[in-house]
Amino acid sequence: MAPQPDPVLRLLWRHGLDEPPKPRRGRRQSLTVDDVVDAAIKVADRDGLDALTMRQLATELGIGAMSLYTYVPGRKELLALMADQVFRRHPLPAMPGGLRARLALIARTHYGICHEHPWLTDVMVLQNGIGPGLSDLYEWQLSGVDGIGLDDLEMDQTVAVLMGFAAGIARSQERMRRAERASGVSEAEWWEANAPELGRLMAGREYPLSGRVGAAAGMAYQASADPSAELEFGLARIIDGIVAYVEHPDRP
Repeated sequence: MAPQPDPVLRLLWRHGLDEPPKPRRGRRQSLTVDDVVDAAIKVADRDGLDALTMRQLATELGIGAMSLYTYVPGRKELLALMADQVFRRHPLPAMPGGLRARLALIARTHYGICHEHPWLTDVMVLQNGIGPGLSDLYEWQLSGVDGIGLDDLEMDQTVAVLMGFAAGIARSQERMRRAERASGVSEAEWWEANAPELGRLMAGREYPLSGRVGAAAGMAYQASADPSAELEFGLARIIDGIVAYVEHPDRP
C-alpha cells in the first residue's frame, strides 16, 4: 500500500486552504484549532511538556477530553501544530548588511524562540510536519547566507549549525532551571554547601588543570557553567569559522 500524506499537513496549512480541514464527527465545535494550539502552548510554557496531556489540555479549555479529538487527531499532531504556531507568530527582523551580523542574527533569533518556549527543542525532534511557520523561518534564515559564495548544500548546513548551537544553549539553560526548581537550591548555593565536603573527598588527588580552570570558571560564573557566556563565546568562534571558510581562496 502506497504511503498516504500525513493528515497533519492540512492542519498545519489550514489558514491557506480554500477548504479548511473538516471537523471530525462529534458535538458542534465551539473553539478553533488555533484556540486549542494556543492553550497547549500556554500549558507547555507554564508547566513543561511532560504536563501537556490531552486530558490536561481539555481541562484547560473547559471541554471534555474526547471533544479535543475533534480538533486534533492526537498529541503528536498537536506538538507539530504548537511548534509551527510559535514560528509563525514570531516576527522575523530585516537582515542586516554585514555577513557576521546576519549569521549572529540567525542564531540569536532561534535562541530567543527556544529560550521563550523551552519545550520547543524537544518538539522539533519529535514532530515531522512542515508548516508555514517553519517554512517562513527557513526561507528567512537562508536569505542571510544567500549570495555569499556557498552552494545550496553549504547554505543548508550553515543554517543547521547555527540553529543547532543556539538550541543547545537554550536546552542547557532550561536544564539548569529545572534542576534549581526541583531542588530549590541555586547553583551558587549548591557549591557553597558542598565545596568543603568536596575538598575533603578530593584531598590527596592532583587535578592541577581542572582545579585551576574550574576555580576561574566558578569565580566568573558563580556556578558550574554559564550558558549565556557559552553563547557569546561559541557563536563568535562559529562565525569566525564560517567567514574564514567563505573567504578561503582555495576552498573547494
